[in-house]
Amino acid sequence: MTSRDLGVPPGDLSDDDLFRELGHLYETRLDALRHAADQAYGEHTRRMNELEAEYLRRRPGREIDPERLREGARAR
Repeated sequence: MTSRDLGVPPGDLSDDDLFRELGHLYETRLDALRHAADQAYGEHTRRMNELEAEYLRRRPGREIDPERLREGARAR
């Protein structure tokens, strides 16, 4: 089994499943960073990158919060 065999390919996930998977990864990210073996942390990172790339592919014109831009931060 290769690392690519782990998990459903992101492109095969419904939007709801993609959001759920991303949410779960974000919930477990700090724990993985602090306590996972290097290989497990690497897999967590690989999967997170795959799912985030799929999200961006599906939403190239996603809404950007002006407060998250440099100009918005300066205005605060």
